[in-house]
Amino acid sequence: MPPEIAAAGEPDIEVIAEQVFAALADPTRRAILAALAASGPATATDLAVRLPITRQAIAKHLALLAQAGLVGAEPGERRRVRYRLRSAPMEVAQQFLAALARDWDGPLGALTDHLDRSAREPGRADDPR
Repeated sequence: MPPEIAAAGEPDIEVIAEQVFAALADPTRRAILAALAASGPATATDLAVRLPITRQAIAKHLALLAQAGLVGAEPGERRRVRYRLRSAPMEVAQQFLAALARDWDGPLGALTDHLDRSAREPGRADDPR
């Protein structure tokens, strides 16, 4: 389980986002998440039937996804563990990206405005023509 509570009792958005992004960096883990999203909860064996890797490799990837909080393990029939998507960590990562995008919007808008003004005003000192 990810460290979701900071010292002040609030979620540590950066830590959660870092774990989510690290988990999503691997294409196999993204494929596992996509398979769970498409078909619902599944065991490592179920996923091995759908994906081109071994059940043991899937189990290792599922453990990392569970550590990042992106999947949760739940008991199934005959002691089989089923994995289900958990959306909370992904939502935190989305909030992190949204805040980052807001921080970039101002400087990028100013750069766009500057470039637009430069393009409309030929003969300026910084005009390379």
